[in-house]
Amino acid sequence: MQSLLNAIERIDPLTVSGSVAAVNGLLIEARGSLTRLGVGARAEIVRRGATPLAAEVVGFREGRALLMPFGPLEGVAPGAEIRIAPEGAVVRPTLAWRGRIIDAFGEPIDGKGPLPQGPAAYPLRALPPAAHSRGRVGPRLDLGVRAKNTFTTCCRGQRLGVFAGSGVGKSVLLSMLARGADCDAVVVGLIGERGREVREFIEETLGEEGLKRAVVVVATSDEPALKRRQAAYMTLAIAEFMRDQDQEVLCLMDSVTRFAMAQREIGLAAGEPPTTKGYTPTVFTELPKLLERAGPGPMRADGTEAGPITGLFTVLVDGDDHNEPIADAVRGILDGHIVMERSIAERGRFPAINVLRSISRTLPGCQTPAERPIAAEARQTLAAYANMEELIRIGAYRPGADAQIDRAIQLNPALEAFLSQDKDEHTSLEDGFARLQEILSTAR
Repeated sequence: MQSLLNAIERIDPLTVSGSVAAVNGLLIEARGSLTRLGVGARAEIVRRGATPLAAEVVGFREGRALLMPFGPLEGVAPGAEIRIAPEGAVVRPTLAWRGRIIDAFGEPIDGKGPLPQGPAAYPLRALPPAAHSRGRVGPRLDLGVRAKNTFTTCCRGQRLGVFAGSGVGKSVLLSMLARGADCDAVVVGLIGERGREVREFIEETLGEEGLKRAVVVVATSDEPALKRRQAAYMTLAIAEFMRDQDQEVLCLMDSVTRFAMAQREIGLAAGEPPTTKGYTPTVFTELPKLLERAGPGPMRADGTEAGPITGLFTVLVDGDDHNEPIADAVRGILDGHIVMERSIAERGRFPAINVLRSISRTLPGCQTPAERPIAAEARQTLAAYANMEELIRIGAYRPGADAQIDRAIQLNPALEAFLSQDKDEHTSLEDGFARLQEILSTAR
């Protein structure tokens, strides 16, 4: 009954409409009632022989509103009626959404029936909390992955990027974090994923146990750019709701690059000038607005702090170039980065994390005084081997020439085995450091 009353209260007695003036590529030009419109406003376009088409205002030109549709343009005719939606883009989640799979509009796509609607509306494009009202990062978070726990230790409320090329194992790493992380709720955004891989990720990679506490938002690569971009906003809006329920939230997004590509497509269609690699200026404006929504929760009026959102965002580096524009921009926004390399994956070590190129910006504060020398020594040993690796492989290094390199050669097989982890295996923070110390002590 309360849900019905809330829905009745949201009905706007004033109906505002316009009409289709022209269709240019992916853009629909509308005339009439422009004073009721603003960038980001929602509308429905009446189509011939089809259901109304949802659209969003992305700009204005010479007295006309420019709308981009959330679906195919088939059936849109000149003069077709456009009805302006009274309410902006919002979602009304509840805790009962955990274990469900939804699309960019918050509609279920898992065949398990309708979703209950909560009383509070969360805007999809909410502003990040004000800097002065945010708490600091909390205690460290056990992610269950040895390489991350020991070399890039993460705090609650921290935001990390996972940088990798295609097919290097980003999705599998995210599933390991979704299943093994010590948190209350997980929100997964699959942005621009291949259609055939969605069920594989959910059923095999994520698994039943991982899905129980997760909400998965899906927008596949064949869907319109607006829908792919909105799926990213939907992911953060649901994470913000979970945070406000005092949940420890882990937000996983795969990938930020496809969000940027969707924004580029929208910007170019609206007439923005292209800049580096064709990315429009709004891409670099929207990235921090999206990523800054994760992090420590804001302080409430009663002095308590909302739960943190720990964010891990994958970045699909173009041509394995870790300095391409999106990777470079995201690296500057986040609180650390994890680099996955194809050469490591090709030799069969998964997750293919290059710990020497990865860093957590909360170090060394998130490690205990006893753990810091262990991690530092292991990193130095790996670096010593990496510096001489080519000479070692071709047999040009002579044993006994350098004691540190001799020790690195002796420890390398054990360290490689330590960094390798099966996707169903879980290792706690304490066990990870204990095992690493045991390996290092064998060659002293």
